[in-house]
Amino acid sequence: MENDTYKTILEPTTEVLYKEKNSKFYGYAFPVENENQVKEIIERLKKQHHTARHWCYAYQLGTQTLYHRYNDDGEPSNSAGAPIYGQIQSFNLTNILIVVVRYFGGVKLGVGGLIVAYRESAKMALEEAAIIEKTININYLIKFDYKNMNRVMRVVKEKNIDVVNQKFELACEVEISVRKKNAETIFDIFDTMYEILIKEKEL
Repeated sequence: MENDTYKTILEPTTEVLYKEKNSKFYGYAFPVENENQVKEIIERLKKQHHTARHWCYAYQLGTQTLYHRYNDDGEPSNSAGAPIYGQIQSFNLTNILIVVVRYFGGVKLGVGGLIVAYRESAKMALEEAAIIEKTININYLIKFDYKNMNRVMRVVKEKNIDVVNQKFELACEVEISVRKKNAETIFDIFDTMYEILIKEKEL
């Protein structure tokens, strides 16, 4: 049985601070759904820490297909972004962004020192986080005439299906969200109903 849950964090974490040879590393973790949110958060942190030297980050998005990126932001290659991303992997999280902001303290740390500092800052941020498990859901749109509303809503109630949106006019439309492992069964119930149309919603 394929897994239909994923782990992410509930809310942004409070700032953590890791110090090494006068350099300060501020670590943050944020739940994110898309790259626009990633950009907004990084821009906000750059304003907040406008005198910092580096804003390094890693993020992972997606539930069934995972997509990740990381950025060393001027630090030596793979000394910042990759160790941050490594912590996302070791905590097995997705839909998450971790940013570590560095204030240079005048003493070079070397690649090894940087890897440790960025890794530890990311780990400290995640240790502050409330990690939650969510189900992977598929959304369907069900279309029907008003006269069939009771039939549709009876199934929704019996099967305890989450309704995301609904409009009841002459032509009705209900958007439902179904846990992935139950999705096929629910789809088939509506699909075999007379005068009811169901299709998966494009995200």
